[in-house]
Amino acid sequence: MMRWNVLVVDDEPLTRNLLRLMLEPAGYNVVGAGDGFEALAMVKAVSPDILILDVMMPAMDGITVCRKLREEVETARLPIIMLSGKVHRDAIQEGLAAGANRYLAKPMSRTGLLQEMRAVLDETAVNP
Repeated sequence: MMRWNVLVVDDEPLTRNLLRLMLEPAGYNVVGAGDGFEALAMVKAVSPDILILDVMMPAMDGITVCRKLREEVETARLPIIMLSGKVHRDAIQEGLAAGANRYLAKPMSRTGLLQEMRAVLDETAVNP
């Protein structure tokens, strides 16, 4: 069985740890980044298979990170799931317009997150 590499980007260490505890038992390798700048560096360093990206972060928000990744040839098709407490329609539209594959509400159930991740990984594998 293939182990997918997941980069979890969130400025809250507790959220990063919670997501790690949700994903590792399901067979994912999880690495974390605490802000947008670290996320961009980590994407280059570890080449994750999928990104879970918080929207509201200091210095560089998730929308900006997503746009920057979509501008680069190497990361233009990287699966990105935005996970945010900001869930009004304009925020969701902004996230999807920036290039996210999904925009999900915090808090997210483990089952729901795993289903969404599997769906995004399947979609992007079918349409390389």
